Amino acid sequence: MRGQPMFILAEDTERTRGRDAQSSNIAAGKAVSNAVRTTLGPRGMDKMLVSDAGDVVITNDGATILEEMDIEHPAAQMIVEVATMQEEEVGDGTTTASVLAGELLAKAEDLLEDDVHPTAIVEGYNEAVRLALEAIDEQVLDEELDDELLQKVAKTSMTGKGTGDVGAGPLAETVVAAIRQVQTDEKVERDNIRVRTQVGSSSSATELVTGVISEEEPVHENMPRRVEDASIAVLDLDLEVREGGIDAEYNITSIDQLNEALEAEEGELRGYAEALKEAGVDVAFVTGDIDDRVASFLANNDILAFESVDDDEAQSIARATGAKQVGTVKDLDSADFGHADTVRVEKFGDDELAFIEGGAEAEAVTVFARGGTEHVADELERALNDALDVVTAALDKGGVVPGAGATEIAIADHIRDHAASITGRKQLAVEAFADAVDILPRTLAANAGMDPIDALVELRSTFEGEGRAGVIAVGQTGQVADPVEHGVIDPAAVKREAIQSATEAATMIVRIDDVIASN
Repeated sequence: MRGQPMFILAEDTERTRGRDAQSSNIAAGKAVSNAVRTTLGPRGMDKMLVSDAGDVVITNDGATILEEMDIEHPAAQMIVEVATMQEEEVGDGTTTASVLAGELLAKAEDLLEDDVHPTAIVEGYNEAVRLALEAIDEQVLDEELDDELLQKVAKTSMTGKGTGDVGAGPLAETVVAAIRQVQTDEKVERDNIRVRTQVGSSSSATELVTGVISEEEPVHENMPRRVEDASIAVLDLDLEVREGGIDAEYNITSIDQLNEALEAEEGELRGYAEALKEAGVDVAFVTGDIDDRVASFLANNDILAFESVDDDEAQSIARATGAKQVGTVKDLDSADFGHADTVRVEKFGDDELAFIEGGAEAEAVTVFARGGTEHVADELERALNDALDVVTAALDKGGVVPGAGATEIAIADHIRDHAASITGRKQLAVEAFADAVDILPRTLAANAGMDPIDALVELRSTFEGEGRAGVIAVGQTGQVADPVEHGVIDPAAVKREAIQSATEAATMIVRIDDVIASN
């Protein structure tokens, strides 16, 4: 066997090694990053994504774009994971993280061509992250996080995301009001805020509902459409004729027997309505089905009822109103009921929605977002969720920093100031990291219609002279100014997460020198 080659991989296995593997992976990561670069900032453009089935998504949200794209390359998928993790952790900054990851890969490629070892690049990048986090901490504004400042954070997040500069202001007020409703002494209960969209009106009609909105419609047209001071029952059963557990046949030999059977059935159905009426129920949410005759009896007794309520929705209603989910109408007690100030049913086009407001134990609120079309409503929902997340991050995870690229300018400057103290080839990687961070204000400037090189020079000189400078979108172009004075504020947590997640993905890709693919 001496001298004969040994094969340990299948014949159809493809293998790419060394510089070719690194170049392929870096190229894939850069391609994904470039796909979302033009969406960055308040003047970023939208992407239209069309699926094989013809479904259309129009958005400039980085995470949504990358999720909808059919990306197969494993290295490119790592950039998608960066955006996904950014979205899960802080709710915004997905495009920032993706663009930064791509630029870090581009700078690493230049270093590899200069024979800098991948390990030195990784060590230098990690040292630069430490310096970047220091710079972010230095940029945190020493101001109270009052409603006015939080509204600026929310507006900064939403501007350019289908809300318009004007529309973002009122929406920001709604976002902060929702956050304040669910804020406790310990933290913001973000899960207690839902966003529900409805087409048919402009975003200015968006409102905050202190309670829950249900998509279910009343089971009978004669039921009341508005109930004040409502006692609410949440029933986990069917209000229908009970069926036996075994198959059985009954022989009916006379009209009297048939009438008795029908009367018994009618009595059982009527009994459901009478039990709810006697117990004092005003509104019933039923997870099962309601027989048409029961619905009629309930309507005659002025009881508003909904059937086939989703289990999650039933639990939300129970939590908001203080009701207990019960599995029988027998022996109903007032202790089982919930309470709401108002339950109202409103019609929007062909749809009817039930608003359960002012629950006795209301911990949940709903942002009822309106949009002129389905695409606008979907993008508005994404923008509102991002805004809710960033305000939560500002309150729970370390304050706010100047936006508009100002913090990135400070990060790059801080890293360059300390790069000279770092020995070896790591210094090259640290300096490359600072250059990579510059891509963010440069992209903001380019998307705002400015010359990116001239803007970067002006940003640096203004920062050195006045200590704070960002790209502020004004009219059809932009200008360099103090973002705090213009109300452009970002959560510090978004910057920290973007720096860390982008670096982790870039360093992981740079360290790969062998790709083995089985066909």
